[in-house]
Amino acid sequence: MKIGLSLSRCVRDIVEGRVDIEDVLVLITRTDFDAHDQQQWEDIWDGYTSLNPEWADLDHDAVRDVVIRLWDSGRIHQPRQFGARPVRRREYWLETVLPDSELERNPAARDAWDRFQVISGLANVKLDRDYS
Repeated sequence: MKIGLSLSRCVRDIVEGRVDIEDVLVLITRTDFDAHDQQQWEDIWDGYTSLNPEWADLDHDAVRDVVIRLWDSGRIHQPRQFGARPVRRREYWLETVLPDSELERNPAARDAWDRFQVISGLANVKLDRDYS
């Protein structure tokens, strides 16, 4: 499971197929907008396609679909709505460790975790298997 720290870069990775949307636990973003507000969406789109062209080569509808899916499932958290001013970070994906109790209750999370374990093993990522 992944926690994302950038709306533009994380959504780009999802749209480009580098990250499965089902592996995303939450995006903690620096944005402050309502994904269903058309004017706010267009402002975000314009910003990420011209001012900071991270979405310049992406399909508008594909990006919008990912943002709406994340928004509607409650997986976009915007600290600016609560007065925080997070800074842009170089790293923008964090891996999460889920406790066994959560994995037992959530078969989709168990499947995603098992798949992550296989991939991380192939990439020589060291996991703390004793973490609790």
